[in-house]
Amino acid sequence: MVSLSIANTVSDLIQGDVNEHLPLERIPLEGDVLGLGTTTSFDNGELTFLHQPGAARTHLYKCQSLDGGIRRLRPGDGASHFPYVCFSGDASALRQPVDLAGLGPSVGVPLQELVGQAITGSIAAGRMEPAPIVGVRLRATWSSLVITVASKLCMGQRRRNTDAVDPDAAASLYSSLQHYRLAAQDPGDPADPIHYLGRSLEWECCGFWDTRPESGRVTVPAVGAHLHLHGCSSDLRHGGHLHHEHAGTRLLRLDSLALYPFKELCSLGADLAVERASYGAGVLRFAITNRGSLDVSDVGVAVVIDDRYSGHRYLRLPWLAAGAEESFALALELAPGAHELLVLADPERQVLEPQALWENNRARLQVVV
Repeated sequence: MVSLSIANTVSDLIQGDVNEHLPLERIPLEGDVLGLGTTTSFDNGELTFLHQPGAARTHLYKCQSLDGGIRRLRPGDGASHFPYVCFSGDASALRQPVDLAGLGPSVGVPLQELVGQAITGSIAAGRMEPAPIVGVRLRATWSSLVITVASKLCMGQRRRNTDAVDPDAAASLYSSLQHYRLAAQDPGDPADPIHYLGRSLEWECCGFWDTRPESGRVTVPAVGAHLHLHGCSSDLRHGGHLHHEHAGTRLLRLDSLALYPFKELCSLGADLAVERASYGAGVLRFAITNRGSLDVSDVGVAVVIDDRYSGHRYLRLPWLAAGAEESFALALELAPGAHELLVLADPERQVLEPQALWENNRARLQVVV
């Protein structure tokens, strides 16, 4: 069975500039791979997964916030780490082309309405079984199209490690991103905050329909926001998140549509652990291990003596890859007597680990000098 892997979630991204990352090299791009995501805060942008029918590989493009342009990403370029990304394995066997004649005229119809109709019709006709998330590939021609491209990822640090849903998440997220307009001609309004890019109106798109969008897995956590699409213009000049629900977006024609039902979902995350803690000869030794499946960045480690946080020692890890560990040897001059030493990885909870995995973030030692 083909699974859909989700590295962090859109909800995680909205809650803050997350410190977990998946490198491009860990995304298998052989065959028809569906996905979308965002790049780091140092190199903001959106990810689009493009695939031509029958092609041996899927190509991954970065859509740039600076100018709405795109560039192809290749493994090994050294700059491709994604704080949020979801991707499938080769989903060729899941592909369900949709007969567009059954959808009726598409001009002016909201894209989410058309995709929802196609999914409902395919399930009712027995061509596709219900699935929690349905992958979508489509080609569309627009009368006008508004896209957004991530220009900042840090949306604030509140509500970290909680299940709270922000009812204004969609509005607050998209209003803060860079907007661009594609249309047959420049509206010519100097007061228009949406920058005009040009007349590239045919787009190749890839994304997902979530049956539970409020969960924030692959869409913004808002009821009714089922469809999340990224894409590139067919001339490979522009790309970004399709703001298909924007008042300035109008569909001219849906040219092709294929659905991919994903029944198996796999969550990827980091799991920090403190291991092999010991004290002897005035030196505290321990290792910080990343047992999870995502790299982590800028992680702190606190060493607390006798529960006195005002005098704690603090170390910082700039990077710890999935499966890697970092060893420490910290000189500690302790007064004669009994002491308790606490080693705590990520004391600020910057890494979005599930609460069930927090326990191994700490190690306590009882020592006598």
